Amino acid sequence: MALNADLLLKTAVKAAEDKKAMNVVALNLKEISLVADYFVICSGNSDTQVQAIATEVRKQAEIGGGRVRGIEGMDTARWVLIDLGDVIVHVFHRDERDYYNIERLWSDAKVVEFA
Repeated sequence: MALNADLLLKTAVKAAEDKKAMNVVALNLKEISLVADYFVICSGNSDTQVQAIATEVRKQAEIGGGRVRGIEGMDTARWVLIDLGDVIVHVFHRDERDYYNIERLWSDAKVVEFA
């Protein structure tokens, strides 16, 4: 059974947090983009941590029935993009996150709050 976008979002956020991702932010893009329903943006302190976060997100999404459509950037581990369909996960090395500042680019999006 495939996960709906909201459950996939929660799965991705929890997987990132389980690997100690820093500054995890989820943006709701439903009203402003056709690209995806949600972006998850987080960062790691090292190449190894970035790869571990991305691997855990992929693994937990697949366990939950989500389909990974693509992963880019695992070899350099500076910015890994995981396409889960309705949810796109961006895992940055902390230096790259500051440089690209994705949150600013999507400033019209609402931040998703988790209870």
